[in-house]
Amino acid sequence: MPFFVYIIQSEADGSFYKGFSEDVPVRLQQHNAGESEYTKNKTPWVLVYVEECLDKRSALIREKNLKKADRNRIVALLNSAKNLLNG
Repeated sequence: MPFFVYIIQSEADGSFYKGFSEDVPVRLQQHNAGESEYTKNKTPWVLVYVEECLDKRSALIREKNLKKADRNRIVALLNSAKNLLNG
């Protein structure tokens, strides 16, 4: 089963949150329902980036890498061919 890394953006303050999931739409609903401690105070969230990974390990490594990315790198990723939302 594939895993995905994703980036969501807060409509409240424009900040980004990076995570991984097997089911990104369900995870987005959880963020918007306030079920995540870190994101509950910045709802609503919009999905802006999705990237497929081969397995959980590679998704975790990629997520860790994205969490270190600065805003310019994130914005560049949003427009890249890696973003499944651009397909």
